[in-house]
Amino acid sequence: MDEFLNQLNDKCLCLSTIPEKGRCIFTTRDFSPGEVIISEIPYVSVPNKKTESPESKCEWCFSSSSVKKCSACKVVYYCSSSCQKLDWSMHSVECRALSKLGKDRVKSLTSSIRLMVRLYLRRKMEIDKVYPITASESYKNIEVLVSHFSDVDEKQLVLYAQMANLVSLILQCPEFEIKEIAENFSKLACNAHTICDKELNPLGTGLYPTISLINHSCSPNSVLSFEGRVAEVRALDLIPKGAEVLISYIEIAGSTVIRQKALKEKYFFTCSCSRCIRLGQPDDVRESAILEGYRCNDRICDGYLIREPGNIGFICQSCGNLREREEIKDLIKEAHLMSDKAATFLSSGHKLEASVAYKLVEDIQMKLYHPFSVILMRTRETLLKTFMELLDWKQAILYCRLTVPVYERVYPRYHPLLGLQYYTCGKIEWFLGETAAAIRSLTKAWDILKINYGTKTAFMVELVAKLEEARAEASYLLHYERED
Repeated sequence: MDEFLNQLNDKCLCLSTIPEKGRCIFTTRDFSPGEVIISEIPYVSVPNKKTESPESKCEWCFSSSSVKKCSACKVVYYCSSSCQKLDWSMHSVECRALSKLGKDRVKSLTSSIRLMVRLYLRRKMEIDKVYPITASESYKNIEVLVSHFSDVDEKQLVLYAQMANLVSLILQCPEFEIKEIAENFSKLACNAHTICDKELNPLGTGLYPTISLINHSCSPNSVLSFEGRVAEVRALDLIPKGAEVLISYIEIAGSTVIRQKALKEKYFFTCSCSRCIRLGQPDDVRESAILEGYRCNDRICDGYLIREPGNIGFICQSCGNLREREEIKDLIKEAHLMSDKAATFLSSGHKLEASVAYKLVEDIQMKLYHPFSVILMRTRETLLKTFMELLDWKQAILYCRLTVPVYERVYPRYHPLLGLQYYTCGKIEWFLGETAAAIRSLTKAWDILKINYGTKTAFMVELVAKLEEARAEASYLLHYERED
């Protein structure tokens, strides 16, 4: 542990314990916006399984390009011999275990099962002293992570036991008890991270012991992103010396009640961040009513509604209009029925029919919810994605622009989702020939995403190239117009 603490100290960080939060990571110097606080390779990682992601991925780099199946186990994929060599110290052992499985067992190999198998194989190799151990890369760092096993409900415990039994059968290592493996599944649920690309598409799952020590806030000062399988935590704002490093574990675009519910269900704690301590206060009630409540039935009024004491309906806090409960119930039912129909079209590949149905859902929701409603925003996100897949760029830019004001409200100024939405707008505007608008959107994307991803990644190099090309075209057009 002393060596691990020394490594943290070398990164200008320290580990402290707070009774109500447990272990926390604090800074020992100032960190500037966009500066890397922690960079960590995974202790173990696996790509998403084919059923969870459209394409098979390389075990090492998560690329889906030119992947080939391991000729022995026929479970693991690699994109190149170099990636296979980099992973060979682990897979050479894993391969022998997977090769013994029948087809039915192979079908049961979810990403979670495979991650657990790799976790125990690495542990065994450390015990047998055939795998190098460092202060930051040791099973001891996994042992000290919280599992909340005693908080897990009975149904989930049964599932963990079944999964642990399959892992035990694969490992064929009697020294590892099924109960301990089951508890480690609970540990993974609380501590493993989804590895995403720069556009936040999920690629795999990894266990990062140091980053797992970082606590949650609904108003984080840091952000977690990935460069391949390497996890990076960067400062979103200026983090002063002595401040706790905080990231967000969940989607933060929601009311305090919804966020608290999500954290309690998955991570078993009640958040007391600067946003959550306002629960029930007037500004929190107002924000919750806007994000997830109903709109005034006067279309000119932009007020938010609060439930009337007699439970007859909801009162607009701006104009005083009463909206009857039965009217709202009918609209909710109508929206749900149409949404189910739209989702069925989408899942069966009928994208045009889905777009028509989702537009009907949008029409109903516009009568029902506040213009800044997260629920309405999600429907418009689906329409944006669907129209992009249909190559209907005029409709796509319409919905991209409709979502941006809500993103600006629900996310911090440097949140990656806001930056990516500007980036999407910019790309579509550029395609449609709206050069000036594309420059504005891509510039906003650059200003945000350079904080999240740095400036030298392939994604950011591509972004700046698009921006420079758009600026060059705008300059040419301006020069051409002056000559005319």
